[in-house]
Amino acid sequence: MQLNRAWIAAHVPHQGAMCLLDEVIEWSPAGIRCLSRSHLSPGNPLRARGQLGAACGIEYAAQAMAIHGALLATTAPGRPRAGMLASARGVTLSVARLDDITDDLVASATCVHGDAGMVLYDFALSAGTRTLLAGRAAIAFVADTRPLDSERG
Repeated sequence: MQLNRAWIAAHVPHQGAMCLLDEVIEWSPAGIRCLSRSHLSPGNPLRARGQLGAACGIEYAAQAMAIHGALLATTAPGRPRAGMLASARGVTLSVARLDDITDDLVASATCVHGDAGMVLYDFALSAGTRTLLAGRAAIAFVADTRPLDSERG
């Protein structure tokens, strides 16, 4: 299975230019690393006043978490759960902007703890050997009360 942009777009809600990640480099049940080149695009939807601020890197990491959740759902029974970024804490920014970084970006997320209602990830965005930002994020799952096809009568 190729975990490229087409696969990503088919499995996460982020579409068009808002789908920021290009491919999955590696993943396991514990975490994920994804590659992106979209920070260099003048059409990046997160740009403001012609620049892509470093705090936008949180969205890159959050999309890596969404992809991780989609990949985990392919190995678990039932319907994938929709999640929302509930908080980002302890975020450190090591640069002011992302659009002036010439290397590919790598968004990584490592699952720290999870249960039926929420998952906690440590995340980082890097380029080459340099960490651009890092922090911790909580993803809250949206309750889906629709019955599974197998439960319908």
